[in-house]
Amino acid sequence: MPLTNRKQIKTHTLNSDFSVSQISSSSFFRSEDTKGELLELSEAIRIYHDSLDFPTTSSFFGDFFLVTNPVTSGSPPTRPPPPTPPPVPIQSSSSILPTLSKSQSFQSEREEELTVDDIEDFEDEDEISSLRVQRRQSNDASDLALLLPSFSTGITDDDLRETAYEILLACAGASGGLIVPSKEKKKDRRSKLMRKLARSKGENVAPQSQQASGLVGLLETMRVQMELNILEEGLLNHPVVKFGEFGRRANELRALLIKIEESEFLSSAAGEIQRLECLRSLREIATALAERPARGDLTGEVSHWADGYHLNVRLYEKLLLSVFDILDEGKLTEEVEEILELLKSTWRILGITETIHDTCYAWVLFRQFVITGEQQMLQHAIELLRKIPLKEQRGPKERLYLKSLLCSVEGEDGSREFTFLQSFLLPIQKWADKKLVDYHLHFAEGSTMMAETITAAMIARRLLQEDPDQVLQTNSVTDREQIELYISSSMRGAFGRIMRSVEATRETAQEHFLASLAEEAKKLLKKDSTIFLPILSQWHPQAAVVSASLLHKLYGNKLKPFLDRADYLTEDVVSVFPAADSLEQYIILVIRSACGEDVADDYYRGKITPYEVETISGTLVLRWVNSQLGRISGWVERAIQQERWDPLSPQQRHGSSVVEVYRIVEETVDQFFALKVPMRPEELNSLFRGLDNAFQVYTQLIVDKLASKEDLIPPVPVLTRYKKEMGIKAFVKKEVIDHRLPDDRRSSQINVLSTSTLCVRLNTLHYAISQLDKLEDSIHERWKRNRARESFNIRLSKDDKMRSSASTKQKNAFDGSRKDINAAVDRICEFTGKHHGTKIIFWDMRESYIENLYKPSVSQCRLEALIDRFDTVLNQLCDVIVEPLRDRLVTGLLQASLDGFTRIILDGGPARVFFPSDAKLVEDDLDTLKEFFISGGDGLPRGMVENCVARVRPIIKWHGYETRMLIDELRSAGGTGMQDNKTNPETLLRILCHRSDSAASQFLKKQYKIPKSAA
Repeated sequence: MPLTNRKQIKTHTLNSDFSVSQISSSSFFRSEDTKGELLELSEAIRIYHDSLDFPTTSSFFGDFFLVTNPVTSGSPPTRPPPPTPPPVPIQSSSSILPTLSKSQSFQSEREEELTVDDIEDFEDEDEISSLRVQRRQSNDASDLALLLPSFSTGITDDDLRETAYEILLACAGASGGLIVPSKEKKKDRRSKLMRKLARSKGENVAPQSQQASGLVGLLETMRVQMELNILEEGLLNHPVVKFGEFGRRANELRALLIKIEESEFLSSAAGEIQRLECLRSLREIATALAERPARGDLTGEVSHWADGYHLNVRLYEKLLLSVFDILDEGKLTEEVEEILELLKSTWRILGITETIHDTCYAWVLFRQFVITGEQQMLQHAIELLRKIPLKEQRGPKERLYLKSLLCSVEGEDGSREFTFLQSFLLPIQKWADKKLVDYHLHFAEGSTMMAETITAAMIARRLLQEDPDQVLQTNSVTDREQIELYISSSMRGAFGRIMRSVEATRETAQEHFLASLAEEAKKLLKKDSTIFLPILSQWHPQAAVVSASLLHKLYGNKLKPFLDRADYLTEDVVSVFPAADSLEQYIILVIRSACGEDVADDYYRGKITPYEVETISGTLVLRWVNSQLGRISGWVERAIQQERWDPLSPQQRHGSSVVEVYRIVEETVDQFFALKVPMRPEELNSLFRGLDNAFQVYTQLIVDKLASKEDLIPPVPVLTRYKKEMGIKAFVKKEVIDHRLPDDRRSSQINVLSTSTLCVRLNTLHYAISQLDKLEDSIHERWKRNRARESFNIRLSKDDKMRSSASTKQKNAFDGSRKDINAAVDRICEFTGKHHGTKIIFWDMRESYIENLYKPSVSQCRLEALIDRFDTVLNQLCDVIVEPLRDRLVTGLLQASLDGFTRIILDGGPARVFFPSDAKLVEDDLDTLKEFFISGGDGLPRGMVENCVARVRPIIKWHGYETRMLIDELRSAGGTGMQDNKTNPETLLRILCHRSDSAASQFLKKQYKIPKSAA
């Protein structure tokens, strides 16, 4: 007879195919034309038990599962199979248990009697499950376990699947109609659908007593115990809604459950009485607890059948597992839309919302992806994750509802509370993180699976970080920081693997371990740049920078001890340095390609510690250069000692030592460019500095024995007034000057430095400085030719500023030498003729010019008599000195001659006297000197000579004034110094000291206390 009450349904005895056919038939769906029609379930129960006698086959009839084990059964029988037994009529039994809840009935009629063969069939079903698992070869998904509390009552997955199926069937029967599947859907698809929704017996189900009598009672007892456990988990163990005033009833429920357990151990009569009494009270208490005021702002709505949400979502999870194809669990069944629509009928009973459904479904799909490795499952999971609304997109009631869904899970660190989203999304995030922290290993070929795994991890992270409490708990990081974490961890793992690989071949390798490691690290970065970084850069634009800089650091840690021990240019150094430098240059190239030159240079300087291979190499090269410099210095000193300062030839007027010095320098340069270690601009500068120092040493040796200007110029005589007395006293206002001349040894050194010798030295210095430019250009050319390679250019052109700086340093490499040589030229010119011609005028011509001109009178000793001597000296200079220095040296001689002439007419000493009438003669002599240096246009430019002579003419003019006028002018000047010689009291005073008349002598005596002198 048909069942008319939902409470009479024993869902675990229904045949799934028949149930689906009934549910999907148009007669079951309520409409205006078919209201009140009933679901016929008795036939479903009969067909269910009949089906246990037959093996399960696939919908495509391509394979099937044996009910028996073919190994232990032996060969197939030769006799024909027995005929099919007639169907066994189903007899219902009276009700034993009262109703437990709205979805689970204890008042259903007693199950039909089963035979031992039926139990054996259940055991065969376990073998079928085992075979299915073997065919899948599934991956381990233990890392994806939900963060939900465990069931203390021992509920198994089979129990959950059976309860979920019963809830689904009850909800489908009460839903008032389902979506009608398409007519073209075949019956075998419906059969496949319901087989997945039906309960399955797992390994945890142990075989029970095979006694024929009381078997139904035993199974019913097991069923009751399972349902009581479900009830305890759903209402007592992990309630979401606090008990409050229902606390007493909760305690009563616990006590009833204990009594029901105890009744199993009592005698049959007493146990039956106690159990019936407890079950009568159980329904009332359980219903009151399940229907107490609900969570948040949902007060007034009917609560779910069980309050523990973790139980509900576990039940819903089991329902969602039915969306996968039973023969290919890496695919969704074609009826997935119908299944999901069917599952919606359970939402109200299980407390499921759209957000909860999307979250659970996403986790189920993601877990299936992990088990099967099917990428399509991952894509579906990502779609579901994207559908989960963000916090601000949820309604206020849903926000409160989700916030109330908390559970406490015991872990290694103690008990921790998780929200609903955390329970489902944290496993996804952690699984993805576990794979991505070593993406080099888990995604060896990159592929889109890596990109989709990152997408899933990022979406889950974003949803979890919306909760401020969660952000604080997990020490949240940004998406970019998380990508950096993936890169850092994976690169470390990959580098460790290649290091171990290289280490394994260390004994047989031909090159140094670090050189091989650098080459492998470069290959790793190339693979990273080609496969992984394009994927990672979608979430972190500078992923390449992070990866490259980390690899730089990892290799640098291994390289540093070697660099610290590198003291000489050994074979290992020659092997490791180029490989390490090549790796660093490629790293720089990757960084620059990722973020541009300017940003890359700032990053490189700020966050990367360079290997400084070029610096270490430069140190080694500098050490070599220093050793060469010691040799060069010795050769330079020996070259100077052997130098005679004679011109090599009329065309080569420099000394031989400079040629020897350049030969030594060029030999050193050749050896420098023969070195095979990596060289950078700093190393080139080291070479330049060494050579620069050699030229400075050479220059210093040239000018070392030159006398100072003070040794050449005699002291100025003291001022005296004219009188026939020998006593001379110093002018009271004038500083006493040392009248001592240089000693004999110093005088001998000065005499050795002839004009010709000094000119050769000047020519040598000029040759040295002119050849410096050629040497510098030659070194630069060889540098570019030998080091014209990509990595080198990268380093040289890190940015315009650095290029300019390096270029400036190299172009001015010999500035020190140039400065010293120019200073030496100035000093020799000053010695020979600056202000010039100091040595020629004040030393070589001291007697004839400085001491005897205009003695005893102007008319008796004119300048014209010395012109031949001037001409001789000038010819000596022009014959030896090189053309670029000639005018400079002759100009110095002119200035020194004028200095001497001024000293003669102002500080000529007591032996010189001048009369006003001598002024005209003195001016004529000045013009003679001027014309000598002009030489009719063949000498110095007339304008320059006129400018030099102009400073002497005012002094000659004052010599032509009468004594009285000079005295008046000196008095009016008030003793203050003027800017020119016209009114300079010092000049007027000196002119009066050289006047041979009594008026001047009396004035000087009275006014200035100047002592007398012998005329």
